[in-house]
Amino acid sequence: MVVRGPSGGGQVLSLDTLVRLRRDMPTAGAPRRLPVPEGMTAPLGFDAVAAPARYGPLVMPRLPRVGCVYADEAHWWWIVPSDSDYALDWPASVRYMTGAVVLDTPRLIHRPDGPVPYTPPIPLYLALCRVTGTTPTWQRQISA
Repeated sequence: MVVRGPSGGGQVLSLDTLVRLRRDMPTAGAPRRLPVPEGMTAPLGFDAVAAPARYGPLVMPRLPRVGCVYADEAHWWWIVPSDSDYALDWPASVRYMTGAVVLDTPRLIHRPDGPVPYTPPIPLYLALCRVTGTTPTWQRQISA
């Protein structure tokens, strides 16, 4: 395929290039991973915890440290280290998103000062249990 520029010149694009360009284009409603802000690293990998937006402002002041938080009208997402769902029975209205893959396009509403995007998962779990009126429970025995 030949793509013509404003000057009338053309550039030949292979089928592989066109397919790659198509894959890189965001699609409305398509799953995508929450981005880590520029300059931050996630050495432990990352997942996300999603809660209904009404709980977001209630949870934030209950956390000792807050990592990256994304939000839209319906949900707030906190970035946590990968596998932070181990042995935790999250409240029914809360979703644990492995790989931080979401269907929505939330905006970043909180960025921590440090180099990592994480909110500590245990305080987040306890804060979400508190605001949802859920008794914290552990699914499995935790060993040291």
